[in-house]
Amino acid sequence: MNQHTSPALDLARAYFDAWTGHDMDKAMTYIAADIVCDTPAGRIRGADAFRAFLEPFADTVTGVRPLAAFGDETTALIMYDTASVPVPSAPGAELIGVENGRITQSRFIFDRLPFYLAETAATPG
Repeated sequence: MNQHTSPALDLARAYFDAWTGHDMDKAMTYIAADIVCDTPAGRIRGADAFRAFLEPFADTVTGVRPLAAFGDETTALIMYDTASVPVPSAPGAELIGVENGRITQSRFIFDRLPFYLAETAATPG
């Protein structure tokens, strides 16, 4: 991953390291109470809903390989590949908006196909 820094990128990296390291309490210290998060399944509003979305997946993560990270004063983008209990490889990215030292916006983009294939392979019939 590149070694450039910016306020939003530094905060995004700390948050990313926390949730991928299974420390959701620490990860949530970077999240604004009124965060708005867009996911492939729809929009999530508020820190409690955000945690309820992210924590179940974070609990299954067995490894992560950061691919790229870029940012400026208010926006950061982190792209990564995760290994998890259900699948050995699932690429994803998160676009993060920062205001007043907290993440106020998040947009998760991830490849759902590996999860679908794992689910269908596990289903008899």
